[in-house]
Amino acid sequence: MLRRTTVAAAILAAGALLLSACTGGTSPSPSSTDTGTPDPNASVAVRLVLEPSNLDIRETAGAALDQLLVDNVYQGLVSRTPDQEIVDTLASSHEVSADGLTYTFTVREGVSFHDGTELTPADVVWSLQQVKDNASYRDSARLANVSSIVADGQNVVLTLSAPDSTLLWNLTGRAGLVLKEGDAIDRKTEANGTGPFVLEDWKQGDSITLKRNDAYWGEKAKVAEVVLDYIPDTQAALNGALANELDVVTGFDATLTDQIEANGDFTVVLGKSTDKGTLAMNSTSGPLADKRVRQAIRQAIDKESIVEALGAGQTQYGPIPELDPGYEDLEKTAPFDPDAAKKLLAEAGAEDLTLTLTIPAFYGTTVSQILVSNLDDVGITLKVNPVEFPTWINDVYVNKDYELSFVLHTEARDFENWANPDYYFTYDNPKVQELYAQSVAATDADTAADDLKQAAKIVAEDQAADWLYNGASVVAIGSGVSGFPTVNTNERMNLAELAKSQG
Repeated sequence: MLRRTTVAAAILAAGALLLSACTGGTSPSPSSTDTGTPDPNASVAVRLVLEPSNLDIRETAGAALDQLLVDNVYQGLVSRTPDQEIVDTLASSHEVSADGLTYTFTVREGVSFHDGTELTPADVVWSLQQVKDNASYRDSARLANVSSIVADGQNVVLTLSAPDSTLLWNLTGRAGLVLKEGDAIDRKTEANGTGPFVLEDWKQGDSITLKRNDAYWGEKAKVAEVVLDYIPDTQAALNGALANELDVVTGFDATLTDQIEANGDFTVVLGKSTDKGTLAMNSTSGPLADKRVRQAIRQAIDKESIVEALGAGQTQYGPIPELDPGYEDLEKTAPFDPDAAKKLLAEAGAEDLTLTLTIPAFYGTTVSQILVSNLDDVGITLKVNPVEFPTWINDVYVNKDYELSFVLHTEARDFENWANPDYYFTYDNPKVQELYAQSVAATDADTAADDLKQAAKIVAEDQAADWLYNGASVVAIGSGVSGFPTVNTNERMNLAELAKSQG
């Protein structure tokens, strides 16, 4: 859900809900059900949870915008597959120099923006330079090591001041999106990209419709339109599905799996994700400044019970999820052991501790109830303070005014937040910052991943926070629908392969 460290995140629109229990099976992404002959004139209705506050992909935070616009409407020189592989997109090819300081992209020819204007290398240079030069733009800092961006014929050449192992990945996200140079549209309500879909209509508070871009440079979308219905309440989404008003339900509360699968019209699919259910601990003052107290909290929490209650995902004991470089099972840093937790609290003189958990209200009560019970077992009274999301942004994210907080971080490869002492996690370890900088400066992927692995272990050993679970993407897919992404759907949702059979 949360992306980066700038204050612009104060206008963050929440991008994912807490995933609930599920009994469905695992499937690759996108879904591959044999559905018969695709109908090129089909309209597919997809339930999403939270609507973006506006459409300005440059300045407005929130995964709701990435789900909607990245890959579908806006594209970059490179993009990523659901399985996190980097692929050429608006670049037909790219090369990286041996010293890691020069990136040369050959811009694909025959590409047009949705308004019919031809894409040129000048558009690419302008787009990247705009992001680099405007600190208010999302992910501007991700181009910090780029010293020059120039066009050379059909090529765009990025010269770096220092190697940056994250650059290609960064270019698959907002930092790398290519917009029309000097475009005069109102980006808060309009979009003019190069993707397989055109923004057709936005009924604020209700739905957004994407129409197939029939002038698309690549393989055309397989459906005529996709209607993204914003339905926060899962029961309402279930009712819509059972009434044949929806073809796909994302962010599904899978405790309702039996109900939605009962008549055979839907199948609930679980996919992997980089969602991290993060219990942040403000260690700047009070009892949480004591590492023993933080470790006691971690060892008091039964993560297996959380995963069982959610019915999806897996346990996680460190800041890096399994899909990301640098992952390691760090259970040994804080194994479930209530007796050990009690001893740590006694050593810290914190046997009768009362703490407050600030949590966005839309997450429901499943996780917070387990936390209250687990911590009560070791003598900690946990008061739960559910708040509206803007309040959470202001109090926790911006002002760091909290003791414990829970939120679902969905973005891939976001370890940098643990290397940033100004982030709301309040974690400050120079060694971790050094290792992260080394990882960024590495010129090969294995070295970069190893540096991240070392840094992540230190974060976990410092008991900087707790990671309650690594979530799963839970999607209910209607019969006749294929090609819907099922991996990391809370972060990105490429609809290019989506199809619906005739009949």
